This record gives sequence, structure tokens and C-alpha cells, in this order.
Amino acid sequence: MKIGAQKYSIGLVYGLGVIFVLLAISSLVISLILRFSDMTEHALHTAVTMISFFSLFLGGLVGGGKGKKKGWLLGSLTGILYTAIVFLVQYLGYDELFTVKQAIYHACYIVAAAMGGILGVNLFSGRSRES
Repeated sequence: MKIGAQKYSIGLVYGLGVIFVLLAISSLVISLILRFSDMTEHALHTAVTMISFFSLFLGGLVGGGKGKKKGWLLGSLTGILYTAIVFLVQYLGYDELFTVKQAIYHACYIVAAAMGGILGVNLFSGRSRES
């Protein structure tokens, strides 16, 4: 395996790890809120959506920061791998395909992760730009 490919795969693993850890923590918090309050799932829909976008953005940011190059590619691949994992769980576990609404959400998740990857490379690359 080349050094560049190794950096990219490490970036992808870290990015996916950040996404799943953030989503697990937020799921725990939201489930505790639902359990011990009078709130309904419908009332938290917007918060859950924002948390999902933020998690994918941060996952792309970490992935791009670890990869140091081609943040758009690392972020996009991070979002695509996340979407593929969610799709496989839904299809193999629940025997359901994505709805149109879910497909749109996941396309936007991939874009959010790509934006995070671009920002991650620019923030963490360590190179200074001279005018």
C-alpha cells in the first residue's frame, strides 16, 4: 500500500469513527430526553437532523485533516461510506430500501462531509499560504 493511500484510509477510518461516536452519544442523549420528559420524537426532528449534519461535517473535517490532501475526495468518501453502511443495515436488517426523502438526506450528508473534508485539509494541513 502506498503512503498516500494509507493516509487516505486512515483519514476515512477516523472520519467514520468520529461520525459513529458522535451519533451514538447524541442518540443516547436524545433517548434519555424522550424517556424522562414529555417531548415526542416529532418535536425533536429538527434537532436530530441538525445533529446528523453536524456529525457528518465533523467526520469529513477529521478525515480531511488526517489525510492532508484532497479533502473533497476524503470527505465525499467518508459520507459515501457512512451512507453505504446505513443502507446496508436498513436493507439487510429491515428489508427496506431508501425512500426518496432518505436518499435526499443522504445526498446532503455526503455534501456536508465533503465540505468538512475541504475545511479539514485547509485547517490542519500545516502549510501556510503566501501571497
